[in-house]
Amino acid sequence: MVRIAKLIVDVPLMQTDQPYSYRVPTEFEDLIEAGMRVHVPFGNGNRLVQGLVIEVETGNVSDQDGLKDIVEVLDVRPVLNKEQLVLADQMRETVFSYKISILKAMLPNLLNSSYDKYLRATELLADDERDALFGQEDHMRFTDLSVEAQVKVMRLAQAGKIQVEYIATDKQHIKTESWYRVDSQALEGFEISNRAKKRQELKTFLLENPESGKLVDLRQSFSGPVVKFFLEHGLIQEELREVSRSQAYFKAVPSSQPLRLNAEQSTAVAAITASIGQKAQTFLLQGITGSGKTEVYLQVIDQTLRQGKTAIMLVPEISLTPQVTQRFISRFGEQVAILHSGLSDGEKYDEWRKIEAGKAKVVVGARSAIFAPLTNIGTIIIDEEHESSYKQDSHPRYHARDVALLRADYNKASLVLGSATPSLETRARASKGLYQRLVLSQRANPLAQVPSVQIVDFRDYIGETEAGNFTPYLLEKIGEKLARKEQVVLLLNRRGYSSFVMCRDCGTVDECPNCDISLTLHMDTKLMHCHYCGFTKAIPQTCPNCQSRSIRYYGTGTQKAVDELQLLLPEARILRMDVDTTRGKGAHERLLEAFGNQEADILLGTQMIAKGLDFPNVTLVGVLNADTALNLPDFRSSERTFQLLTQVAGRAGRADKAGEVIIQTYNPEHYAIRYAKDQDYEGFYQYEMKLRHQMRYPPYVYTVGISLSHKDETFVVKQAYRVMTLLREHLSDQIVILGPTPKPIARTHNLFHYQILIKYRFEEHLSQVLDNILDLTQERENKDLKLSIDHEPQNVM
Repeated sequence: MVRIAKLIVDVPLMQTDQPYSYRVPTEFEDLIEAGMRVHVPFGNGNRLVQGLVIEVETGNVSDQDGLKDIVEVLDVRPVLNKEQLVLADQMRETVFSYKISILKAMLPNLLNSSYDKYLRATELLADDERDALFGQEDHMRFTDLSVEAQVKVMRLAQAGKIQVEYIATDKQHIKTESWYRVDSQALEGFEISNRAKKRQELKTFLLENPESGKLVDLRQSFSGPVVKFFLEHGLIQEELREVSRSQAYFKAVPSSQPLRLNAEQSTAVAAITASIGQKAQTFLLQGITGSGKTEVYLQVIDQTLRQGKTAIMLVPEISLTPQVTQRFISRFGEQVAILHSGLSDGEKYDEWRKIEAGKAKVVVGARSAIFAPLTNIGTIIIDEEHESSYKQDSHPRYHARDVALLRADYNKASLVLGSATPSLETRARASKGLYQRLVLSQRANPLAQVPSVQIVDFRDYIGETEAGNFTPYLLEKIGEKLARKEQVVLLLNRRGYSSFVMCRDCGTVDECPNCDISLTLHMDTKLMHCHYCGFTKAIPQTCPNCQSRSIRYYGTGTQKAVDELQLLLPEARILRMDVDTTRGKGAHERLLEAFGNQEADILLGTQMIAKGLDFPNVTLVGVLNADTALNLPDFRSSERTFQLLTQVAGRAGRADKAGEVIIQTYNPEHYAIRYAKDQDYEGFYQYEMKLRHQMRYPPYVYTVGISLSHKDETFVVKQAYRVMTLLREHLSDQIVILGPTPKPIARTHNLFHYQILIKYRFEEHLSQVLDNILDLTQERENKDLKLSIDHEPQNVM
């Protein structure tokens, strides 16, 4: 009998998307576990590739004839736990991506790069074992050991006697500091010449201060050569100590106590916590802006921890502000781990290790934090659950909400979906009783009232003002607030300085040579940018078509709006917040901190200012143009407009000062704007659901989007019609197929893009047919064809 490991190899192709069997060498028989990574020979050339072990079984000797051996074990303990392996199997059924891509999405990037394993002794390792393995060193490299020693080390690591650190070959995995350890006995017996005054001073200092310290501090007090002398003679030893790169997030955050809940909040906390550990239950926590949903989350998590369980808290990427993260750190301290795209790979790795080691009990993060390697999960919370950013738009195309449902079911956990404006799909499930709906209908602060909302029709001011973004009424209101030393938030759902450059003589628009999209003017860099492929060029002075100098800038953007407002209100202190101004690390936090400290009067920005902000001195919110997203070719455009307007309106009047909201629009009668004005979610929900039913769109049907891209337009059209034919031949006549059609932006990166949208209710063989369609990319003629399948696409543009 031999041990056989089944593993998924890191070769993302359809024909390799299956388990492969390898023989486990005798020395590793009782060490290899599911969830570990290994190196194995693969293919005819026997090149070494990485694989993830998903199962280990015992087989007959005869059955293993022809099996190749595992060459190297990369982990001393699993990097993926049992639940994550089960999760990958479940996701493969609905996320049409290769299984290796799903598994790797659960790991930090640094574990998918080149690295060495370093070993350190723990306090559990006996002195004789320590001396035998480490000698005089405090750490060692795993690859320097013999196979026999590696096996011994793996056993010690699994027993907790050795700590294993994955350190990238570029030294980014672990951040360390050099510390010194004093050998007092050696120091006391060491003779130093009386003429070496500095050495005598250091000896005296070390004898009086024998505790360890940072070498950098020692070198600041004593010269480098003096410290080097003590190191060379063994009077002090240098040792590397790990530094957590995320520790800065926890500094100077004062602890906080739970707030008093109102009746609705108390009911919500009681209902959610009662189901923990019983069976998976999903709750829709529908609360108006300012109703205290975050305090409900905090107290639910507190109750979860008291039951000995762990919790995941997801927020949209753009809401991961210091205001949000600090509320959780202040309540739960070092038990919190933070995961989001703003962290470096090293910081993410530090947080992953903290979670994996069981030191973190609460994970706060964006979409990918749903894969955090927590065990015994009691609660999963998704705040602003309607946000489309919870859907991954590249492989693997998962929705965090769907993954959360699977994890909640596995752990018998409570899943909380919170929003003032739930997605129609979530609200519909609650109406059918699939989710339990909990309502917070009043603001948590009894002094804070829902702001008054006014609609301003842009058409009433045509020809009256040169200010393209600001009506006289909005300017008047801004002036009133500034005179009272109150603050203003202005939303512009665009970015950059000007949308495009156009010739007034022939109408030519300056476009990207690689993509069918106009270039965007950025005045800060004095360049034209393509926001798809990154192409840049100088601002044109003449038309590229007719050489006319009658070239002008059209459209609007945040920078242009700031410049315009500064001319109209020169005394105003304005902060601009968009993708460009928050690109640098920590820029987001610095801008919000400055605004919170009232170093600015006006915060003007894009969608990222619409949610998660809580500034008591903000009494006016202005939406410069509510129509931006209304006419997009997407069936969710009205829903997203309503959600955005409702969310940004909630930034006003959150304390004891009354709040006002002014929405500028060219479409004041549009139902999304009218319902947003009245803050009437239920009215909007009923109206929009009737339209969705008539047009057969979610939540009345399911959808699948298929995208095909290729450098040859004729070729990609041919393949798109071939896909459509396969769908019609193998699926029922109840299915609705829209397309193939070019995408609204039909060419980017010199590739032509076509799409097909499937609408269906029940299709028994759909998964099999879609897998067969994925197989098309394995054909030789299709090697350059990019094909993706997206279950429930969030954008159908």
